[in-house]
This record gives sequence, structure tokens and C-alpha cells, in this order.
Amino acid sequence: MRNLGLKIWKSLLQPWQQSLTRARTLLVVLPASAGIALQHQPTSVQSQVISQKPKTVEVTLVSYAVTKEAYSKIIPLFTQKWKKEHNQDVTFQQSYGGSGTQARAVIDGLEADVVALALGLDIDKIQKAGLIKPGWEKRASNDAIITRSSVVLVTRPGNPKKIRGWADLAKPGVSVITANPKTSGGARWNFLALWGSVAKTGGDEAKARDFVAKVYKNVAVLPKDARESSDTFYKRSQGDVLLNYENEEILAKSKGESNLPSILPQVNISIDNPVAVVDKVVDKRGTREVAEAFVKFLFTPEAQREFAKVGFRPVNSTVNKETQKQFPKISNFYTVQDLGGWDTVQKKFFDDGAIFDQIQGSNR
Repeated sequence: MRNLGLKIWKSLLQPWQQSLTRARTLLVVLPASAGIALQHQPTSVQSQVISQKPKTVEVTLVSYAVTKEAYSKIIPLFTQKWKKEHNQDVTFQQSYGGSGTQARAVIDGLEADVVALALGLDIDKIQKAGLIKPGWEKRASNDAIITRSSVVLVTRPGNPKKIRGWADLAKPGVSVITANPKTSGGARWNFLALWGSVAKTGGDEAKARDFVAKVYKNVAVLPKDARESSDTFYKRSQGDVLLNYENEEILAKSKGESNLPSILPQVNISIDNPVAVVDKVVDKRGTREVAEAFVKFLFTPEAQREFAKVGFRPVNSTVNKETQKQFPKISNFYTVQDLGGWDTVQKKFFDDGAIFDQIQGSNR
């Protein structure tokens, strides 16, 4: 009877002992897979230790509000391409909002792998915060500019105030809607377009300043951002003319949301929209390879066609030719670099006490 009891106990213990042996083997293998060197490992165990890519990698894209529709089509194209070429799934976390607000969010801790913002000034702020290495503009094609746009003048039905171009905005009795360039990236572009309409056509700075001051005298309120500015014009029916992004107006018309007349001035600023990899984040998360590949993909014809569909002027030469009828040629299309670059422009026009503040003070 005693021998029978021992046999029963041994049969019960055998599976437990086998499990313990397997667990000991795992204790040897797991640290090795984490990169910890172990001594006296059996050769059979060493041969089983291999390095594997994660099956899924996550990328966070932070962009400005009006790009959301384009990226809803571009991201699936990229993830399919990456899966086919690397046998790895990519998932995207996305955040959209005002460009300046998005830049501040990234600086304050929003971990973006890629930032695609409305103006280079906002990416420069992220660089100055130590998150992006200097020279980001040269680490992508086309000085990191993925799309362009311009400023259009949207009027009321029938254009009752007979707005034909920039000069008409300074006429008495014309109510102009534009946002505050101290808080809005889009409004900075509007200001520079107004200034350049004089400065880039032979006028000196005194004439440019006088013209811009007259226009802002016709601006009754300064909404905080471009979206609020559009709401003021469209939803609250305030103002005779709205300064708006060309891409927003094209998209609104294609959706049947706007049938208002718009004028594209032939002296205009190229609204250049940049993209950058956030170095500190991708190095921390190990996502540099896929983030850089995504930025590169944004310049391909496939991605550029999607940008064009929602009103952005493409920078890819092939898509440029395909969309010539969609985007009228602008005879005098200058850039922010022609005005000195963002550092100069910010200090000259938009810093506290600079030209915009001086104009506002003189208009009171």
C-alpha cells in the first residue's frame, strides 16, 4: 500500500517537475532576448535567440486643422506600402488643430513623431525647444515644403463692394475680416500678403506700411484664428470681404458649402507648409525609420494628388502638370524668404512693439 502511494505521488509530481524545467529554460532565454549576455548557456539555447521586429509600430502625426481630410486618404496609402515592403503594420495617432496651438502642445509634451504645420515659424519654435535638430529644412525634399497655397479674397453674393484686388481693401466703407496675426498663423500669411502687394510691386516700406494700416482700419474685430475668422464671415454674416486660404475656398466649393465669389490676386504670397521629423521623440521611441519614410512618402505623386484634391497646390512636378487647370497661375508669387525669412519677419512685424502693434496703436 505504501509503494502504491509513492507511485501515485510521483505520477502527480512528474508534470510539475517538467513545468519547472521549462520555466528554468525560459529564465535563461528571456534575458538573452533582451540583450543581456549570459555565460555558460547551452549551445542549443543560444541558437534559438533571434532579434525580431515588432509586428506593429505606432506613429503620431501632429498637423493643422485643414489637412485632416488629405491625411485621411494619404495615411492608408502609406501603411499599405509599408506593409508590403517591410511586412510590418503601422498605426497612426493623429492630432489636428491650429498650427500655433499644435506647436505649443508638442513643446509642452505631446509626443509627435512627425509635425506638419502651417508655417515654418511654428516648426522653428519646436526646434528652439530642443526637440528638433537644426537644419530640419534640408533633411527632406523641397526644403521640407510639402504643399503650397495662397490668399484669396471672398466677397458677398454679387460682390456689391466691387472688390477686384488688394487696393480695394483699403477703401473707406469696406469691412474686412481677417484674424489676429499675433495669435493666428493664417493671419500672419494674410498680413504678409497685404504688405507684399505693395513692397513686391515697387513700393517702399513707408507706402507698404500706410496701405496695411488703412486695411486694418477697416478690420472691426480680430478673431483669434482662421477658423473663427471664417465663422465670423460665413455664419455670422459679418464683413464685406474675407481673407482666406485658397485651399479652404477650393475645398468648400467642391463640397457645395460655398458659392460665394472669390478673387485670387496676381500678386500673392506662397503659403508654404512644412513637415519635419521630431528627432527627440523618434529616437526615444525607436520610430525614426518609419517616420522618415512617411515624410518621404508625402512628396510622392500618390500623396501629392490627395493634397491637390482638397485644394493644396502640389510641389511634385508630375502632379503640378496634372493639376494646372485646377490652380491658376500667379504672376508674382513670392515667398517668406523674399521678405527676409521667418526670424526676420517675426521680429519686424509680429513681436511685441513691432510694426503690427504700431499700426494697431495708430489706428485707435
